[in-house]
Amino acid sequence: MVLIENKWDELLAKEWDKEYYQKLRKILKYDYFHTKVYPNMHDIFNALKYVDYDDCKVVIIGQDPYHGEGQAHGLSFSVKPPVQPPPSLQNIFREISEDLQKPYVAANGDLTRWAKQGVLLLNAVLTVKAGQANSHANIGWQYLTDEIITLLNKREKPMVFLLWGAYAGKKQELITNPKHLVLRAPHPSPLSASRGFFGCRHFSKANEFLEKTGQIPIDW
Repeated sequence: MVLIENKWDELLAKEWDKEYYQKLRKILKYDYFHTKVYPNMHDIFNALKYVDYDDCKVVIIGQDPYHGEGQAHGLSFSVKPPVQPPPSLQNIFREISEDLQKPYVAANGDLTRWAKQGVLLLNAVLTVKAGQANSHANIGWQYLTDEIITLLNKREKPMVFLLWGAYAGKKQELITNPKHLVLRAPHPSPLSASRGFFGCRHFSKANEFLEKTGQIPIDW
């Protein structure tokens, strides 16, 4: 059983006994013991620990955790110092600066301060083997994270979903509630950022929506 210590425990209680999660758990126990897996096992559910169900304002969906030493800590796109922001995160910071028309000087790549404001930084896959991108993509995490998105979709209080890249874009089919705002753009990776991520203005659009629905905007 997973203990998140907020409303997610109640909402996800049935998931932990399902066959897919029992299989996933066995794989994780083996891999964490026999290989190096990121993030630290105590950080796997950090996105949910930081942002309770009722407090979520913005959802940013990533694919899977960074697979380099010291990078992943349970929040999509985020890295803790002294790790330097990876290229995708640098591009995110650049777009914020251009979107909000002000210099954006990030002390580091730790996005915990976003999470504390209600930004759910959710990877679709929550673990990865060291140096092997997408190595846990097919062990069952998508069943859990799709359920998380489905539960958020059911919520009456409006929120914003930021879907960057083709992988995150596929999750749009789970978001059917017209109360929510869905914004799509290419991935911020250097391979695709110039094809529409730059100039998408998702950060100002998200804040405009939050203000319009009576919520406090995010201090990006």
